[in-house]
Amino acid sequence: MDMTRRRALALATALAGNYALPAGAQQNWPQRSLRILVGTSPGGSPDIIGRLLADKMADRFGQSITVENNTGGGGGIAASMVTNGPPDGYSMTLLTAGWASGAAVGKFAFDGDNTFGFLTMVCAYPFIYCVPKDSPIQSFPDMLARAKANPGKMTYVITSLGSIYHLIGSWVGSKAGVEMVPVPYRGSAAAVTDVMTGRVDVMLDTATSGFPRVTSGQFRALAVTSPTRYPLMPGAPTVAETLPGLHYMSWLGMAAAPRTPRPIVDRLNAELHRALAIPEVQAKLKEGGNIATPTTPEAMRQQIADEIVTWKQIIAANNIKVN
Repeated sequence: MDMTRRRALALATALAGNYALPAGAQQNWPQRSLRILVGTSPGGSPDIIGRLLADKMADRFGQSITVENNTGGGGGIAASMVTNGPPDGYSMTLLTAGWASGAAVGKFAFDGDNTFGFLTMVCAYPFIYCVPKDSPIQSFPDMLARAKANPGKMTYVITSLGSIYHLIGSWVGSKAGVEMVPVPYRGSAAAVTDVMTGRVDVMLDTATSGFPRVTSGQFRALAVTSPTRYPLMPGAPTVAETLPGLHYMSWLGMAAAPRTPRPIVDRLNAELHRALAIPEVQAKLKEGGNIATPTTPEAMRQQIADEIVTWKQIIAANNIKVN
């Protein structure tokens, strides 16, 4: 092969992103510090869990692991920094389930293994419908009955139009044949205040933030979206007990850049699984309403792909508009 052709081939390979670490570098990996990019604010559940995993993996790697927060683009900037970075395993991103719903509404692009080097799901948690302890709404079926009797009048909290909260609320409303009005809030403090004072009827929240309000007695649980009774709140009925077949578990999952060499993917997967099996880590997860759900890289990719299809169907069926 002549030099011109060699250069052309090398350039085409580089432009296509077919980057590969030399075999020796893969065998001796990692040789420097790693980082986990989190698309949520410091102190939130993904940030806490990312730091917990970083701490437990650092000694095993013999390298420091830093956690960097970047909330721009609804978490999309943190993910894109990894997606568009070198596929060397030194940068990871802790994705939330909101990434899949964002892809469904067109905020993010998804093209399977060309989008991420999937590593493993990390943990899962349901959404929870809850009301203040003195609310007249006594149960999830009662909530639906009131909504059916007063179409377009009962309200519930979401984070934004087109968000995963909005999609779940629309899914429930469509399945139950009721019309409830989503009310967007940028922060949970204002949302909680308005639900507590009766300005909004129902709080639709994640287990990670909703469970503490229920266990403290501030709110009552109407239903959770887990497939069966959630072991961390077994007294709460499931949505599926009233609306069979409707269940959803939100999640966090770790991903690297696309085309990360398989030996590095396997090493990261194994170390994340090991960290998630540590009793201290599982206890910390449970404190926040999470359960560990380690998977194969392939299972993570498939779950996200399936969720995007489901959310697109719900968006189309309910004519959901996005901010």
